[in-house]
Amino acid sequence: MTAQTLLRRATGLSVSKSVAERAVGQRMEQTGFTDSAAYLQALTPVEMTQLIELVVVPESWLFRDPQAFYATVELVQERWARGRATRILSIPCAGGEEPYSMAMALRDGGVPKQAFSIDAYDLSPGCIERAQAGIYGRNAFRAQDVAFRERYFTHVAEDAYRIIDALREQVTFRQGNLLQFDTATYSRHYDVIFCRNLLIYFDKPTTRAAIHNLSALLADDGMLLAGYAEVPSFCQNGFAPLQFRQAFALKKATAAAASAVQVASLPAVRTLRSVPPAPRRAAAPAAPIAPAASRTRPLPVPSPPPAAQAAQADLLAEARLLADRGQLREAGEKCHDHLARVPEAAEAYFMLGMINELAGKMDLADDYWRRCIYLQPDHYEALCHLSLLAERNGNHTAAATLKARAARIYQRRQASN
Repeated sequence: MTAQTLLRRATGLSVSKSVAERAVGQRMEQTGFTDSAAYLQALTPVEMTQLIELVVVPESWLFRDPQAFYATVELVQERWARGRATRILSIPCAGGEEPYSMAMALRDGGVPKQAFSIDAYDLSPGCIERAQAGIYGRNAFRAQDVAFRERYFTHVAEDAYRIIDALREQVTFRQGNLLQFDTATYSRHYDVIFCRNLLIYFDKPTTRAAIHNLSALLADDGMLLAGYAEVPSFCQNGFAPLQFRQAFALKKATAAAASAVQVASLPAVRTLRSVPPAPRRAAAPAAPIAPAASRTRPLPVPSPPPAAQAAQADLLAEARLLADRGQLREAGEKCHDHLARVPEAAEAYFMLGMINELAGKMDLADDYWRRCIYLQPDHYEALCHLSLLAERNGNHTAAATLKARAARIYQRRQASN
């Protein structure tokens, strides 16, 4: 069994072959192995944990996408007014930034500590250790307003701040994997679940399994907070959106509502293994796929007859199938064949962006997604991916603008359904 397969089975993450092999090489150097097959054969649970640490590199910050925290404060306040405490889950919690942000938001909202509890899980023991320490550097304070640092942190070293003990005690951290969570013991246990920017690392079957577990953990009247690029996946798997502005909050759908969501005009989850650019794993290097020749908008072309339209649709379907099989160059060629026939096909540009992203060519991916939204300004998924890429590159102003555009498009579509 390959390292890539072992890591995928252990974590559910879509780890590229090159990233897996690089991690194995590093561990072999540290453990004295000279043969990769022998190393993998001798892999123990402890060593697997060390190997996983090399492919899971989390990055987050305090009060990331703050509307989700404000929506949760409102829910907790309403429930406490009725004498009901709220159980909150953060999974994955990275270095503790998300659950601590939630604890701070609740304190700022005047919510007493007995009104809520917060459990936080992450696959990485290293992340849990950092979260329990509660010490953060400059990169953790990226919010526009960092006045909370004066209220809830003590300065312990140059550019290092430690969260106060009263808030550290409000969060229980544990190492754990969502895909292996004991959903029977914790059935409908949580009133609020934060699971943001995890599904973007999964393929479609793993995404369904993860959402199934989250649904089992969430109370029937509970609220789930997702990443903005993940909302369509949840809506296609038994969830419906809640009307909190830019919080990307969802609830369990009833059988009737779930059926309605299935036929709503939400952007479909692609069969491509869409893994947006992300801090949790490095992209796999690969040969570039040549971009289309021109950035300028092509002249309109006559609509093809129905038979030709069907053939063109088949080209995109073939491209998706090839990409799912890992045949990225062949998939890219199908997209270019489609563009040769339909120069203004925004969907082909979107798929080329996904294909180049999977190939580790982020500059090309960015170029193709921008062509996509030039041709189709309301392409929700392209906007989401561009926002994630801008965020990864540290361009937070551009990321916020793109995210706001995506949110407005999503809300308009919800209002029309």
